[in-house]
Amino acid sequence: MHVTSRANLPGRHPDRLLPAEPERRGIARELYEQVAGLPIISPHGHVPAALLAEDRPFNNPAELFITPDHYVTRLLHAHGVPLAELGVGAEPLAEAQARQAWRVLCEQWARFAGTPMKYWLEDVLPNVFEVEQLPSASNAETLYDHIDERLGDPAYRPRALLESFNIETLATTDDPLSDLAHHATLRRDASFGTDVIPTLRIEAYIDPAHASWPGNVSALLEATGRDDTFASYLAAIADRRAYFSRHGAVSIDCALIDADTAVLHPEQLAALYERARAGEATAAEAKLFRAGMVTEIARQSQRDGLVITLHVGSLRDYDRTLYEQFGPDRGCDIPLTTGFAEGLRPLLGELGEDPGLRLVLFTLDESAWAREIAPLAGFYPGVYVGAPWWFLDEPEAILRYRSAVTAIVGFGKQSGFIDDTRALCSIPSRHDMARRLDCAFLSQLVVEHRLSKGEAASVIRELTYELPRSTFKLTGSGNRPGGLPIDHPKPKQ
Repeated sequence: MHVTSRANLPGRHPDRLLPAEPERRGIARELYEQVAGLPIISPHGHVPAALLAEDRPFNNPAELFITPDHYVTRLLHAHGVPLAELGVGAEPLAEAQARQAWRVLCEQWARFAGTPMKYWLEDVLPNVFEVEQLPSASNAETLYDHIDERLGDPAYRPRALLESFNIETLATTDDPLSDLAHHATLRRDASFGTDVIPTLRIEAYIDPAHASWPGNVSALLEATGRDDTFASYLAAIADRRAYFSRHGAVSIDCALIDADTAVLHPEQLAALYERARAGEATAAEAKLFRAGMVTEIARQSQRDGLVITLHVGSLRDYDRTLYEQFGPDRGCDIPLTTGFAEGLRPLLGELGEDPGLRLVLFTLDESAWAREIAPLAGFYPGVYVGAPWWFLDEPEAILRYRSAVTAIVGFGKQSGFIDDTRALCSIPSRHDMARRLDCAFLSQLVVEHRLSKGEAASVIRELTYELPRSTFKLTGSGNRPGGLPIDHPKPKQ
């Protein structure tokens, strides 16, 4: 069913997010036109490679727009909608479940006013799915049928959508023991133009406080054929890093509650490892071991060149009852105050001057941007300021970020935008938002005669395309090793 009734959706306005003042708007519009069509570089995100390798049609609108997007489910839950009513944890959804979840989204549409979720969806619905109505209780069934019909078209399968979005590089986030078979499938397909690269997610393998650490370490040692010693454990991590690198990985991701690091003697780390493996480590000892392992991970990056992205300050899975019922990553993460200066001092004191270190710092505590992260990036060659993510990847916060860090580090030590999303169709909307906001920020510098138009044009291209490529050491098609064999024993399936 085609939706023909038209509405003036904000997502269709050509000047959305650009400044209201006419002179600035004109400058911002000129800058935006120069980068609007540039390929998307997505160096950190959570779209699963299996979705693209298998390339199955999406089952229904709810599994495309609702269940994978904890931005959406979180806010609806805050307004009293049970997660089960949204289909969370029940995928694949039966037809009745999917329609019910979609109906709830449409009925609750007004709850998204003023949020980035509304902006993203109002961009995607008309520009990708040709929806010309704002969702509401009265049109929920009509919109569902319209989108569902589109999902049956081969042009709306995952790979076709990805390529239509002009995504040059898409990084996934993967368990260290993943066999990366889906990545290999994509690399062997010469007709598929997007470079889909893995990222090794390490924190559950270096933090004894993580519930799955004991089992993860045992599986790691078994998969790499090593005995249970600290030296073997370090070597096993290095093995998996090398495996990921051979399959195109450029970075290793570590999501921690704080930025603490420690420089410990190998014998001290080994003793802490043995206590943790025996289940005898105190909370303080487990924390010290994890801090020491962050430094060890950085040492390994000196050797193999993988960029380290450190995501700090999220108290994850805050609601334990919800976690036990639905599992991790359901939107119940709460930001914390963070400290980078003291936390990173041991690591940077030893490795900060090393040209082989590349450390990109992300936080949910925006007070740390100008206070700690930008000054660190403004001194250490290998430290970069990570873009706003999770609670902060919305218009006002992105502009605050640019203002907070640019005066300290300029533009060249910023990472470029990351979308950090599981929702495939929101990727172009998120990157378009960042490009528009960066143009708005630069227009202010131009009208204040702090940058010329030519300089601003150079900066906007750098922020949009060149910085994420250089920060994450991307080389385009050079990252594609051409379908490497899956050669490591006993990986997780």
